[in-house]
Amino acid sequence: MEGGAVTVLVVDDSRTKRYLLVSWLTRAGFTVLEAENGAEALARVEVDRIDLVVLDVRLPDLSGYEVCERIKAAHPAKPVIHVSAHAVDVSDRAQGLTRGADAYLTEPIEPEELIATARAVLRYYRARQHAELLAERLLVLADTTVAVHAAPTFVKLLEAAAEGAAKIFKSPAAVIAETFDGDCLAGVSGGPDREATVVPWVVDDTGIPTGATVRVQDPAAWGLLDWPADDSVTVAAARLREDRAPLYVVVPTATQTARTPALVQLAQAVAAAVEAQRSFDEEHRIAVTLQRSLLPRRLPEVAGLDLAVRYEPASAQTEVGGDFYELVMLDGHLLLAIGDVAGHSLHAATVMAELRHAVRAYAVEGHQPGEILHRVNELMRTLLPNELATICVLLLHPPSGRVRLASAGHLPPVLSLDGKVEFVQHSAPLLGVRAERPADLEFVLPAGATLVFYTDGLIERRDATIDEGLAALAGVAGTVDHDLDQFCERLLVELAPPEIHDDVAVVALRRR
Repeated sequence: MEGGAVTVLVVDDSRTKRYLLVSWLTRAGFTVLEAENGAEALARVEVDRIDLVVLDVRLPDLSGYEVCERIKAAHPAKPVIHVSAHAVDVSDRAQGLTRGADAYLTEPIEPEELIATARAVLRYYRARQHAELLAERLLVLADTTVAVHAAPTFVKLLEAAAEGAAKIFKSPAAVIAETFDGDCLAGVSGGPDREATVVPWVVDDTGIPTGATVRVQDPAAWGLLDWPADDSVTVAAARLREDRAPLYVVVPTATQTARTPALVQLAQAVAAAVEAQRSFDEEHRIAVTLQRSLLPRRLPEVAGLDLAVRYEPASAQTEVGGDFYELVMLDGHLLLAIGDVAGHSLHAATVMAELRHAVRAYAVEGHQPGEILHRVNELMRTLLPNELATICVLLLHPPSGRVRLASAGHLPPVLSLDGKVEFVQHSAPLLGVRAERPADLEFVLPAGATLVFYTDGLIERRDATIDEGLAALAGVAGTVDHDLDQFCERLLVELAPPEIHDDVAVVALRRR
C-alpha cells in the first residue's frame, strides 16, 4: 500500500494537537484533511473521499465514541483510529473499541506508532475490501456463466457476456468472438446498468497469447466504446481449440487488480459457451441440411392448379419428423402423396425418407396409386417389419381433372367447393399390415374445387376425439382463401393446438 494514495481525516478540537498529527501523517505521504468537531467530521465524511479517520475521543459538541458509531453506521468499511490524552484508562479504550474503533492510541503518541497503526489498519481494510470485491465479482461471474451457456443464439450469448462483464467490473465492457460462419461480432455494454448490443467487428492479429491479459495503451485500437479518456484497456484472450479464432474480453485497466483473476476466468467461461454454441450451430446446420433434403425443395408449377403446403415438426430440435408429402409431375400427371410414420423422432424421419423415395420410384415405373401402395407395403414388411405408417396417394390429370386415389389407413382428404365440404373416403389397411386392399377410387375434381390432405397432428387434441377434430376441420375448410398459402396457415392456426405434440403436414390443391 502506498501512503500517497490514502486520504486521512484528522478530527481534533486542539489546534496544536491537530497540527502535530497532520504534520506526521503528511510527512509519511498521506493526504490529510482536518475537522475541529464531530459535526464537521460527519459532514466531511459524507462529502470527501476519505480512507481513514483519526478521531479524538473528547470533542466540544459530540463524543468521539458517538462520532465513530455514526461513521461506522453509514460506512462500515471506513477505518477509525481513536486518539486521546485524557480517556486513557482500560475502560475508555475498551469502550472505544467496542463502539467501533479499529485502534485506540493514548498520548503521548510517538509519530512512528501513529504511522505504523494507520498503515496496519489500512492494510487490513484493503485486504477485506479485496476479498469482498473478489467475492462479489465471482458471484456475478457465476451468474454470467449460467447466462451465456443458456443463451439460445450466438447474438444472445454475446449480449449476456457483455452485460455480465460490465456488471462484474462496473465499467464499459466488450466481448468479441467469431461465429461458426467466420463472422466476427462484438457484444458491447456501456456500463453495469446498460443493455448490450451486438455489432460487426474486425480483429486484426493482436498477438495477445491465449489465457493471458494484456494492457493496451491505445484504447482506440478497440474502439467499440467510449473508453475512459485517462485510462488504457486490458484485453483477455481465450479459446478452447487451436483451429478457432480467439475470444476477447475488453475492459478498462483501472478495473483490474493484481490478485483479481475474474477477467481471465470470464474469458474462459465465455469461450467455453462460444465453443458449445459453435458446435451446436455446426451440428444443427448439418442436421437441417440433411432433413430438408428429405422433403421436396419446391412445389411444381402446374397449369390450371394452385398448390400450397405447410409442415410443422413436433420437435424443436428437428425440421422434419415422421410426416411427409410429395408433389411432382410425372408423364403429364401430378403425383401427390402424404403420409405419417408412427412417431416423430429422427428415426421416424429416416423411415419416412425411405417410404417417400419408394413411392417416387414406383410412381416413375408407371404404377397406379393402389399398386404403388401394395409394393411399398411389401417393401415395408420385408425391410422395415417393425414399422407402421399411413399414406394417401393421388394421381391427377390437370387438364381433365381426373383423379385416381388410394389410401392406406390415412385420414380422408377434404373436398371443398362453393362452401360445401365432404370427406373423400377410401378405407384401407395401413402400411405394414398384410391385408387385401380395395380398388382405387376414381372421380373428377370439379373446377374451383379444393382438396386438402393432412396428417393427424392437425386435428388430434388430447381433449377431443377424432370425430370432433374432423368436424372442426370441415368447419374451417368451408371457406377457402384466395391465397392457398394463407388458407393453409389459417388451418394450422385455427386447428393445430398451441403446443404441437405431433408433426403436422398440410397439402392443399385447387383446380382453377
